[in-house]
Amino acid sequence: MSGRFLSLEGGEGAGKSTQAVRLARALEARGIEALVTREPGGSEGAEAIRALLMQGDVSRWSSHCEALLFAAARADHVEKCIRPALARGSWVICDRYIDSTRAYQGAQGIDDAAILALHGFGSKGLLPDRTFLLDVPAETGVGRAAARDGADADRFAARDSDFHRAVAAIFDSIADQEPERVRRIDASGDMESVTARLIAALDDLLP
Repeated sequence: MSGRFLSLEGGEGAGKSTQAVRLARALEARGIEALVTREPGGSEGAEAIRALLMQGDVSRWSSHCEALLFAAARADHVEKCIRPALARGSWVICDRYIDSTRAYQGAQGIDDAAILALHGFGSKGLLPDRTFLLDVPAETGVGRAAARDGADADRFAARDSDFHRAVAAIFDSIADQEPERVRRIDASGDMESVTARLIAALDDLLP
């Protein structure tokens, strides 16, 4: 694989989707082909699974079922979208990836080793070259997401504040354990400043 694989992680309302697009534009301005994709989703099969995962009542799926569905969606996404893009030299920017499963399903009691084992089987253990953890207080992010989505909040955004604090704590733990891959990015302030921080944190990977 000759491209680079980047993921943006963080809780609700951290600005991942916005920054994924802005980062792609910044890379393209430097002559780098960039593909923005998302999880769950990003391929036809994964988008079908996304509809199952994101819609309906909070209790629609057990945490074990969610972990399996996310792993299945990711396997299709990696096979059909991410690996082919990397092979042709594109930089792939993914709005959420394996760390979101570790955080969200981990906050519901699923063992991290089990999640990584599923990832090893379904997606052959593919990890990003660089993961950016967009850092905002959980309460701030949930407030942003509520203002954005209103009554259309998905099954995960609709959960209570204790859940979102647990998710944030697991993201922090992943960043502490894997500092070479995961870089914390201050996601407060204006969009331009956050994008500049992302580019600065990519300096060692840029040609």
